[in-house]
Amino acid sequence: MGPHPAVAAIRLAVRRVLHDILTDNSTTELPADGPLVLVACSGGADSMALASALAFEAPKLGIRAGAVTVDHGLQPGSDLRAAEVVVRMTALGLSPVESLAVTVGREGGPEAAARDARYAALDEAAQRLGASAVLLGHTRDDQAETVLLGLARGSGIRSLSGMAETSGVAGRYRRPFLGVDRQTARKACMVQSLPVWDDPHNADPAYTRSRLRHEGLPALEKALGKGVVEALARTAQLSRDDADALDSWAAQAETTVRDDTGLLECAKLFALPPAVRRRILRRAAIDAGAPAGSLFARHIEEIDRLITGWRGQKAINLPGRVVAQRQGGRLVIRQG
Repeated sequence: MGPHPAVAAIRLAVRRVLHDILTDNSTTELPADGPLVLVACSGGADSMALASALAFEAPKLGIRAGAVTVDHGLQPGSDLRAAEVVVRMTALGLSPVESLAVTVGREGGPEAAARDARYAALDEAAQRLGASAVLLGHTRDDQAETVLLGLARGSGIRSLSGMAETSGVAGRYRRPFLGVDRQTARKACMVQSLPVWDDPHNADPAYTRSRLRHEGLPALEKALGKGVVEALARTAQLSRDDADALDSWAAQAETTVRDDTGLLECAKLFALPPAVRRRILRRAAIDAGAPAGSLFARHIEEIDRLITGWRGQKAINLPGRVVAQRQGGRLVIRQG
């Protein structure tokens, strides 16, 4: 008799990603004892299910499997919970296993600051340990929430594309569960008797994602019927395909709209489709020092008006102390 359907589903998802990792590294000289793949585990149901599947599948492919847990230090006893996760990961047979303590700043709000601190710690650990990849437990439900948050920000099609299956430097981060719903992951933990810790922040209405999870999505499903999560996940993939194509077009077009000194020429920018032009403007602002996470659609629209609605406007102040202004038919974006 085979494993429970929930367990089979998560193992299949992980097996596919591990095969992809081996394929992606086929031309790279790997350690004699096999590549190392880490799982980022908070102790919640999603990441516990992911850790168990990795521990089961990795040895069969000659892959070493380890784990890291991040202690954000935001709740009393967080260090003890991190230590418990280390014990659980070790019991699954994962090695190495580490707890990473971080200091969470304030920039961008509590959720964004915690995310930035977490990824910085994961990047450091992956590089130090020589990991080929880090697996993250984001599910289809997380993807749906991310799409809705992007829609609310009005930041364009890239925000609607949600989280990528592969991201980070050299494809470091992999998300095997974007096609798996949260309930399947929780069920897999239950049938395997895996202990699960439910982060109280996930139910705290002070956090935007928590309100969306417990109020917003249920209200949408009540109004529109079941299937909203699946539809939003499909929207993410379709949007990502479109956004990737437009990004490629913009990258090619950018080389044709700069003068000999490298400045953007407004007349040539004006001739481009708006979706392509705005991508070039966004990239130019980021290259000048504007933080990508703080650069919203309204900022790009203001820069765009320097090209499409020029009436002698003053310079535009952007996040990161970046200034955009039009000078002699050229668009100048630089640190102010």
